Amino acid sequence: MSLYYEMTLPIDSRDVDGNGFCKASSLLGHIQEAAAQAAERGGFGRDMTLNGYRAFWMLTRVWYRLRRPLGWEEPLTIRTWHRGDKGATMYRDYDLFVRGEQVGECVSAWVLASLDSRQLIRLGTVRELDGTSGGALCKAKKLSKLRLPQDMALADRRKLRYSDTDLNGHVNNTRYADFACDALEMEKLGPRRFLSEMQIGYLAECRPGEELRLLTGREGDVCFAQGMDESGKSRFEASLIFGEVLP
Repeated sequence: MSLYYEMTLPIDSRDVDGNGFCKASSLLGHIQEAAAQAAERGGFGRDMTLNGYRAFWMLTRVWYRLRRPLGWEEPLTIRTWHRGDKGATMYRDYDLFVRGEQVGECVSAWVLASLDSRQLIRLGTVRELDGTSGGALCKAKKLSKLRLPQDMALADRRKLRYSDTDLNGHVNNTRYADFACDALEMEKLGPRRFLSEMQIGYLAECRPGEELRLLTGREGDVCFAQGMDESGKSRFEASLIFGEVLP
């Protein structure tokens, strides 16, 4: 049996930037909500993992690519499924549509971590996952660790606050997309440029009161952003590719 979940929602005024394009953080928020609803619908959501395994799903990497920007008031349809992995990492795939036209795709990597020890749980032991993968829909893309340029330079410092946090009390993973876009000063790109491709690796949790040093760099057409704490430990890493709106 294969299983996918589909949801449609409008890109509203809270999602868009000054050009009317959906921000990366908003898109990632919608994608994450689709993943959460798909897991609940499939029987392996938050309540099941907490009560049955004393564990929680943790996002480790996410990547998306858009053929064009998503505009204000467009109806975004997200179709998602997982790959049925038996190791420690579960890949979840997504196709993105607007009025039946495929406008993008996404891949995210998740692990199931013990609430007590933070050790990873092998997914083959989670019987609720049996028979719930996307089958022939599954993508082949894997998300490798990013290789950052050697000459990353300090672009900004960011104090983390209450407004950055989520249900678990740490910085919401979508906020790192904002940190990366701000560090690269996306507002200076002009009205015909948009973020067409992005990958984020989540390396360590952040909490309010901490401060990140934001570093940026570039290799060819790929821009990079990294958030480091005061001890020099990397908390997140991101790659960004900007496209141009076709006439």
